[in-house]
Amino acid sequence: MINQRIFSLLQCPTCRVRPLVVEANGVRCPRCQTLYPFCDGYIDLMPRGAEFDYVSKYVSDEEQLAAELDYRELAPPLLAAGVRDRTLRRLMRWQKNDIVLDNGCGTAKHAVWNAKYVGLMVGSDPATLFADEAVRTVTLAKADSRLLPFADNSFDKVFAIDILEHFPLPVIDAYLAETARVLRPGGRMLAFSNTRERSPIQPLIDVSRFLGRLFVKAGVYDFEREKLRKSDHIKALETWEDVLAAFERAGLRPVKVIFWNSLFTTFVEHVLMKLGEAVIGRNRGRSASESVPTRVSAGAAREIRARQRMRSRLRKKGPVYYALLAVTLLMELDLWLFGWMRCGSYFILVEKPRS
Repeated sequence: MINQRIFSLLQCPTCRVRPLVVEANGVRCPRCQTLYPFCDGYIDLMPRGAEFDYVSKYVSDEEQLAAELDYRELAPPLLAAGVRDRTLRRLMRWQKNDIVLDNGCGTAKHAVWNAKYVGLMVGSDPATLFADEAVRTVTLAKADSRLLPFADNSFDKVFAIDILEHFPLPVIDAYLAETARVLRPGGRMLAFSNTRERSPIQPLIDVSRFLGRLFVKAGVYDFEREKLRKSDHIKALETWEDVLAAFERAGLRPVKVIFWNSLFTTFVEHVLMKLGEAVIGRNRGRSASESVPTRVSAGAAREIRARQRMRSRLRKKGPVYYALLAVTLLMELDLWLFGWMRCGSYFILVEKPRS
């Protein structure tokens, strides 16, 4: 869905001119005459002729990842994604007239889950691995965050979930500088990412990791899909001081920080959830609605089947949904109990100064 309100926010990512001219099949720059076409539910606003040293794996290997990541259908915001989403809503304090950018939206799941709370939700990503529901309900742009196709001071709020750990330092600086440019004075950005720092309670967290490794050795499950998803993590911001320095260079002032010391979360993700997937995803009597790629490992196929089967149950919001919601709240205890203890994973809320 392309909401017409986005047209007034656009500028040419190639030559930085605005406004763009809306035509039947796209938007055109009046200076360089570049046509940015309307595609299947999004606008292709990639800069033309730009060459970048860094290209995301999600762009270079988009076709392979599209087949393996099972991204098109969304589940409700539960488990780790639910904790991220609940924290996003709590810290951003959405207003009905907010114009919001999900900068590096991926499937745009967080944009979908929060669109009803704001005036206009825009998702932007250079890869078009957008969920079907996002295409139907969110205004989407194929765009590069180093040259955003939006005018200065366009957005009240911006968020970035699981983004910064993918980038080398020059790209992080360009990403944050562009985010600051399109954010209105007094506007706020929330980022969730992680550094290389260990938690003060890491020995306790590692107990769950050890149990998970035992189950992997026993062949009960594996972490192949998780390795694929994290295979391009760079973590150029290695320490918390690096994080603060990057936001300072972009002119963004920290407002609030919550660290995620994942004591309960690691047990859920490395043991409880994986055991559930191993049981639910067994290759038995597949339904017609299930679609598992043929080129993935047995463990990845089992995980995909489990997630597809669980999504069909979660839509009904019955006992399974509320059981997973209870587990989500257990995981969120990591933030409430240990959020003050510095560790690698963090939520940071920052503000663009008014002057």
